[in-house]
Formats: sequence, C-alpha cells, structure tokens
Amino acid sequence: MLDKLNSASEDFDLTVSSAAKADVWKVEPSAVAKNCRNLIREVVDTLDLQPNPAKSVIALSLGDPTIYGNLAPPPEAVKAVVAATEGGGYNGYAPSVGYNRARSAVADYVSYDGVRYEARDVILCSGCSSALEMCITVLADSGKGQNILIPRPGFSIYRTLAEAVGVNVKYYDLIPENNWEADLQHLEDQVDAKTAAIVVVNPSNPCGSVYSGRHLADILDLASKYRLPVIADEIYERLVFPGTGFVSVASLHSGVPILICGGLAKRFLAPGWRLGWILLHDEVGAFDAIREGLTRLSQRTIGSNTLIQGALADIFKNTPQSFHEALVATLHRHALVTYDRLCDAKGLTPYMPDGAMYMLVEVHLKRFPEFETSLDFVKAMMEEESVFCLPGDCFGISGFVRIVLTVPEDLLMKACDRIRDFCNNHYRF
Repeated sequence: MLDKLNSASEDFDLTVSSAAKADVWKVEPSAVAKNCRNLIREVVDTLDLQPNPAKSVIALSLGDPTIYGNLAPPPEAVKAVVAATEGGGYNGYAPSVGYNRARSAVADYVSYDGVRYEARDVILCSGCSSALEMCITVLADSGKGQNILIPRPGFSIYRTLAEAVGVNVKYYDLIPENNWEADLQHLEDQVDAKTAAIVVVNPSNPCGSVYSGRHLADILDLASKYRLPVIADEIYERLVFPGTGFVSVASLHSGVPILICGGLAKRFLAPGWRLGWILLHDEVGAFDAIREGLTRLSQRTIGSNTLIQGALADIFKNTPQSFHEALVATLHRHALVTYDRLCDAKGLTPYMPDGAMYMLVEVHLKRFPEFETSLDFVKAMMEEESVFCLPGDCFGISGFVRIVLTVPEDLLMKACDRIRDFCNNHYRF
C-alpha cells in the first residue's frame, strides 16, 4: 500500500510539474492598478542619474520639507502627539470621518475671513492626497467618461488620482508672465459636457504663485456659469510671503459648491503624520448627496491617524503664531537668495514665487544646444555638478525646472552657484 501511495504521489508531482511547464500562471493587475501612473516617478525613474563623485549631491527635488532636518514640526505639536499617545485614549478605530472633537478643531482652525465651518463640514483623511482622491472620486464618474480640469503646470498627483479610477483629465494653462494666473479663455475652452469639476491650486505647487481674490473670483464665475463644482487644493494655505495675502476660495461667497483640501503637512511641517481634511463649502445646498458620498468613501480606509486626531486641538491651540511667521520668513529668504543667484546664470529665467515652497525656473534650451529637453539638462547637471532638480516635464510643462526652497540655506546657495556655473559653461550665443 505504501508503495502505491508513493507511486501515486510521484505521478501527481510529475503531473503538476508538467502542467506548470505547459501553462505558466500569470495574474493580471486590475484596470485601476494599470491606470495608476505617477508622472514624476515615470520621469525620474527612467533617468540614469550619475552624480559627480567629486561633489556631494544636493537634491532640490524633494517636496518633503523635513528631509534635511533644518525644518521640523513645532515642539508644541510634538508634545501634543506624545500626550495623546501616552494617554492611551486614541489607539482604537475612530469614526471613518474622524472624531467629532478633532473635526471641531479643524473647523475652528479654518474659520477666518468671514467663513465659518462646523464639525459636520469637515472630513478627516489620511493626508491631503487622500482628500484629493476622495474629492475626485465623489464628483467624477468613470462610467460616464467624465473629466476634471487641472492646471498646467501642476502637481502630477491630480492626474495620477483621476486616471487611476478611470476619470479623464484636461489641462488649462497658467501664464508665467502673469504670475502663473490661469488663462481664463483657455480654461473656458476646456469645459465640455463631460466636465465634472475644476481643480484650483492656491498657493501653487510647482509655481509658488498666490492668486488674488479678483482672479479667484474670475475662475469661480466660470465655474458658476457652467455649474461646475470646484476642488480647491489649499494645502499651502497662509504660507505666503510678505506683501501677499492668502485668499481662500470659500471667503469669496460665490455660491459655487467647493471641496477644499488641506492638512498638517506643509504649514506644520509634518507630512508623515498623514492628517489631511476635506472642507465642504456649500452655500446653495448642492452637496447634500456629496456629503453622504464622502462619508461612504471614507469608510474604505476606516479613517485617518487617530493619534494625530487626538492631538489636533492642542496642536492648533498651542502652536504659536511665531512658528508660522518664522517658517514664512525662512522660505521667503530662501526664495530671494535663489532668485538673486539664478538671475546671474546665463540662459535661465527664474520666476520669483509669492508663497509655498517652490520656484520654477525657465531654461532657454536654444541657448543650450547640447540638450534637447529639460530632462537632458537636468541629467547633465547632475553628472557635472551633483545638483538635482525636477524637470518641468513632471508638471506638464517643458523647458523648466522646479527648485525646492526648503533646503538649508548654505546648501541652497552652494547649489545655486553650481547651477550658475553649469549654465555659464554650457551657454551658447
């Protein structure tokens, strides 16, 4: 009997082995996975970057303000998180939209300039990117072939999130010489019967632009004309330089229903804490069903980080205004240093930002005949000077590079000097 079992086992193994050889088992990813494309990763990952071994690498490409350690969350915020952790009351699941106390804290924090939010108007999310994903998903239906309008240049996450769920994107242009304001005629031309929403980013990544109330009102007038809701990315709210004021779209009382996305990541220098929010600003009652839809979508992730939720009220209450003022002062000083140094670089035109953490710099490629694209330019600069910037191609615009302003000032100055040397060496009349 044992011999028969062994024989049967051997026959079975041979059969499986033979079948495996004849029919290789391949599991295909879903359409959502196939459609999920990150333009920045696609561009950067295909670059064969080889820095100059004689020079230390300076990365001006990372949108994480904490990466070099020179910028850190306020000590009061850290203390609040420690207290929430040690208290032991925030280790379980919260309601999917967030604890009411945490939602109330956010509502109080964002209620200014004549706008008043209540806890019910706040949905807590796992970072601002999660907030954006929920907004796109609740407003646009892939089954209907709908699209959203996004700015160009603009952060690639909007396209990534939309296309992953089968929603199309259409671009509206920003005008460099007008401080990166939207080309209103081009924006209107992009609207069609399938358009579900307009994405407005203010202050801007990658431009560092800050829109006036008048310009925002013009965009909202178009949204009202075509009865289109707005998704407003305000993650950099109030991170604006002296002489410039931040205007939230909600404060204009346009009657346009708006979903506003924000979070702790930038103004509180805590991107890894993964605490974002959606604010529902709806003066006409258009979002009754959207409120329910967002609640349902929030149930997919069962809410955001509960420890940070537990600390939110104290984070907002105890962080001194001086912290925010110091951060703005640092970013403004870095912007001025970068602008002044790059103005001396041949073949470049830096655009001075009014806020956020970035600067776009135009590369006049005709003056650099060795390089066909800004990708080529970036790659060569890394090889010669060990300085890496993101090419404008990552943001939908060619012939530009984006510089991150959160790098320590001494490294930023050194990087700018290297960029200037590189340009002056390769510039041709």
